[in-house]
Amino acid sequence: MLHDLLPSSVATAEAFGDDPDEPCFPGEEDLVATAVAGRRREFVTARRCAREALGRLGFAPAPIRPGPRREPLWPDGVAGSITHCAGYRAAAVARVTDVASLGIDAETHAPLPPRVLPAVTAPGDREHLAGLAARDPAIHWDRLLFSAKESVYKAWFPVTRRWLGFDEASLDIDPLGGTFTAHIRVESPWPTLHGRWQVTGGLVRTAVTITGQL
Repeated sequence: MLHDLLPSSVATAEAFGDDPDEPCFPGEEDLVATAVAGRRREFVTARRCAREALGRLGFAPAPIRPGPRREPLWPDGVAGSITHCAGYRAAAVARVTDVASLGIDAETHAPLPPRVLPAVTAPGDREHLAGLAARDPAIHWDRLLFSAKESVYKAWFPVTRRWLGFDEASLDIDPLGGTFTAHIRVESPWPTLHGRWQVTGGLVRTAVTITGQL
């Protein structure tokens, strides 16, 4: 599960379905006022997960508004991340005294569409994926790479406040240890970021944590 990918100081919450009758939390209704039903349900459930995780840190329920890049705005002193895909919603939060920043992502375990792969790979990524596929063809390594880069970006942006393109981070994925390393190819407070991955229950989950003082 998601908590297996994160330090014990990180609080998590997951959901594998939506309550179609669950209302928006007060103060968030406008964020999905024009959304289609499916998008509204995933938003409501994912935000509920976020509040459940925050509750485990002792925070009272409150609206979670988006920032300029649609990133969740957390209470002062909190780092966090939200993800959702078909049949799955999750959130992870921690106090910044324990984790400076974090990112999580979940994807359906299926191949990336062929037209997407060129857009999400950096130099060296495709050769690395080919080697991984030869070693274990049962895992859709292209989808895992995509998810890992999403987690990298979600951990990167709240601290740097700048975009990080898919081609600005190349990955080394450990096929046995469930870990990966992102090599940042632009000026960065960290030349590398480290994360963990798992493939289970038809899902790819990835997580990146940044620890220490910034």
